Amino acid sequence: MTGTAAQAADDTAARLRLRDELARSGLKIAQPDDPPLFTRVPESSMRPMHWRWAELEAFLQELGQVLDLRPGGDRRTLRLANPGLEYGTTPTFWASIQYINPGEVATAHRHTPDAFRFVMYGNGCRTTIDGENYSMSEGDLVLTPNWAWHDHLHHGDEPMIWLDVLDVSLIRKLDNTFFDPYPEDVQPVGEQPEKSWREFGSGLLRPVGAAPAPRHNPLLVYSREQADAALELAKGLDPDPCDDVILEYQNPAGGGPALPSMSMKMQVLRPGFQGVTHRHSGSKVYWVVEGAGTSFVGDERFDWGKGDFVAVPPWSPVRHVNDHDTEAKLFRVDDSPLYRTLNIYHEEIAR
Repeated sequence: MTGTAAQAADDTAARLRLRDELARSGLKIAQPDDPPLFTRVPESSMRPMHWRWAELEAFLQELGQVLDLRPGGDRRTLRLANPGLEYGTTPTFWASIQYINPGEVATAHRHTPDAFRFVMYGNGCRTTIDGENYSMSEGDLVLTPNWAWHDHLHHGDEPMIWLDVLDVSLIRKLDNTFFDPYPEDVQPVGEQPEKSWREFGSGLLRPVGAAPAPRHNPLLVYSREQADAALELAKGLDPDPCDDVILEYQNPAGGGPALPSMSMKMQVLRPGFQGVTHRHSGSKVYWVVEGAGTSFVGDERFDWGKGDFVAVPPWSPVRHVNDHDTEAKLFRVDDSPLYRTLNIYHEEIAR
């Protein structure tokens, strides 16, 4: 055995000998069998996933028939669970599909995780968020910021389905989960039930006076009509090489993401689009609003259609293609704001 090899063997033996002794005092040193503390690029246990709407819809209809939505109970949700993770859809957030029948009430509560609802199908529900009351219609994005009281009451004639996303995976990792049920099923509606919309809903003008703190989003609802109009305008710009036409829902008080930990985006892939492969820090989930296309995630190919979901792990290469003769529209949520806030966001685009 060479001198170098002998030294390495002695070092390994010393580390193993010290392991148990140090452990009794709540201490550790690096061991030969430890997983690497640093990796050249991010390595995630999250797996790429594709959930098809035909299967999801069948499960949702069954849940709507057999599960009650009782006062004070859990919401009726179908969770998009990632088999590579102990908890959640991605390492930082959980996406679920909520199903609510006519006449039902999702009772009021509040919690530390930030949340939003993107209405997938149906109309007629109204939500109250800290006293402000809004209708929820297909294609609307509705925010429920952390520690805001919120409840939902369905006045319509047909079941409604929406996407629920909460940064609960992140909050659990931070050991900062707080939850309060409201003392009544629903909270009272304030004297100005659409206050934030009337102040900031135009997206162009705001009330005169001191602006809200940039980190606090004063707006609670983003309508489908405004999002569609903005996308139509953006089609006249140069296409994004990776995402074609893509826009982000912004906080009107400073222009940042709509929520501090999550960015919501809408994009259109036009017929014939062949996207460039790219990857970036953080995870993301897509929901197909309409149309069809293909996403290549790492070594996997997902041919998706209307209603499907696709999940992309952190730093996974992804490429979008639309070989069809109609546009595809996608809603996307990602956790990029976390990485940008910490100044650790990385992105790589194939050249």
